[in-house]
Amino acid sequence: MTAFLLLVESNTTGTGREFARQAADLGAVPVLVAADPGRYPYVREDGLRHVVADTTDPRAVLAVAAELRHEGEVRGVTSSSEYYVPVAATVARALGLPGPDPQRVTSCRHKGEQRRTLHAAGVPVPGFAVVTTEAEAEEAALRLGPPVVVKPVLGSGSLGVRLCPDGRTAAKHAADLLSRTANERGMSLPREVLVESYLTGREFSVETFGTDVVTVVAKHVGPLPDFVETGHDVPAAVPDGLRDELADVAVRAVRALGLGWGAAHTEIRLEDGRAHVVEVNPRLAGGRIPDLVRLALGTDLVRAQVAAALGEPAPPAATRHGHAAIRFLTADGPGTVGTTDEALAGARAVTGVADAALYRAPGEPARRATDFRDRLGHVIAAADGPDRARQAAEDALARLRTALQHHENPGETE
Repeated sequence: MTAFLLLVESNTTGTGREFARQAADLGAVPVLVAADPGRYPYVREDGLRHVVADTTDPRAVLAVAAELRHEGEVRGVTSSSEYYVPVAATVARALGLPGPDPQRVTSCRHKGEQRRTLHAAGVPVPGFAVVTTEAEAEEAALRLGPPVVVKPVLGSGSLGVRLCPDGRTAAKHAADLLSRTANERGMSLPREVLVESYLTGREFSVETFGTDVVTVVAKHVGPLPDFVETGHDVPAAVPDGLRDELADVAVRAVRALGLGWGAAHTEIRLEDGRAHVVEVNPRLAGGRIPDLVRLALGTDLVRAQVAAALGEPAPPAATRHGHAAIRFLTADGPGTVGTTDEALAGARAVTGVADAALYRAPGEPARRATDFRDRLGHVIAAADGPDRARQAAEDALARLRTALQHHENPGETE
């Protein structure tokens, strides 16, 4: 009997394609359920089976599952996109299939609800306030900072996240966010914004599977006032004491939120030497972190997540003790992408580089990055030590950067 794995939408970069490939490798037929399958180029390139449906409505996805029963058995439902994790969880629960608690992941995705839950459980978090008006945002900014970070209560990829130096700026950015009725996926947004204290210390993430820590990741972020992630190092080169503290607070957060099924990605910042949870995401990490984990540790988190959705739990275990690093190409200002072949060849020639890619074709515009969509490419390096992995990635990035042509006159591209 044919076994199907329903993939509810996909992330547009990173692991979406790999979810489908891993499902096939595990003996299941992947079926993408999407409102617009054409937004994912790999669907056409790989000949992936797909069905058009309203993926914001669990009932529509359940109808797809019912149709597939004429051909075989729906064995699992999951999503590689944070936006659709609650829908996938709801459908899986309705079908009696493995998955996270739908209510828990829905609450977790709302940053305000998540903060309240973590704070009540004694998990260290930044000072915060959920606001619904400009005036409330300004008052919260003056109470919690300034400066403060203002962000949507629902979102991903640093979209809409900004450091605001004073109450007036916080109010203005909050007004902009509150005026948005739908996100980039066309999903409706609540009229709420999160204002939080700005933590000035180093940033990390902890990757967990169930309640087991897989690794601690050192994160690199671009220039303020935006929070674009420009690189990651796996595992983070930190003292054992700090690694243990980061791991402990992440597991406490996952448990407090009632998660503990499959992968979770917990973002943490230090303040006065103490780890504070910025947010927990009930999904695999983005930013190619699963690739780094596989290269450095031999642990395939994508495969483990797909296996868990199919009812074949496969707790990931490290098979080696290497290091990997990624650096993303971003522009400092307006420009265009120039000749790419020489830049790519140069980056790939650096010892230790496992992958180098450009996301834009020659002649396409570039601008200063304000969120993940403005990243122009990446390089990934692996080595037996953290310094060698980092240096290889940075050397390769310098070569990849030669593909950018900077415009002295901003008006040329705006």
